[in-house]
Amino acid sequence: MLEQGHPSGGAEADPDHEIPDPSASGYATQSGPFTECAVVTPSVPGIIDFSTATAVEELSGPSPDRLIAGNPVQSVRNLFTDSTGQFFVGTWSSTPGSWRIRYTESEFCHLLSGAIRLTDTQGLSWYFAAGASFIVPAGFTGTWEVLEPARKLYAIFEAKT
Repeated sequence: MLEQGHPSGGAEADPDHEIPDPSASGYATQSGPFTECAVVTPSVPGIIDFSTATAVEELSGPSPDRLIAGNPVQSVRNLFTDSTGQFFVGTWSSTPGSWRIRYTESEFCHLLSGAIRLTDTQGLSWYFAAGASFIVPAGFTGTWEVLEPARKLYAIFEAKT
């Protein structure tokens, strides 16, 4: 049985506060120079702070069969993938150029810098500059054009088929 009260042992136990049973799921016990206490072990991953998170930077470019103009160099840092492998979050950047796109996933984008233009197969265009947020839905087909070096945050969901 765990002792209740202040870790220094000097305070009275709070009768309305129960210390969790360390043998229950999700708990571990920890002993130290003070009274033994229960420590909650999280069952989900912790918060991911983009300002301190590290990820391998992957450099690439559009495949030659999709390239329309320029020679864009793209950088991706995927900072999170969920346990199902269907949800991804990270940063992406690209130098100017344009290429054909065909989305099988839905993507939320927040443009941090630069300017881009998306154009669908019917010729309807959307222009986005730094600070803009938008969603590219699964099934979208058209072109992605980086007009000024661009950097974005992305959140992608790709349903399993």
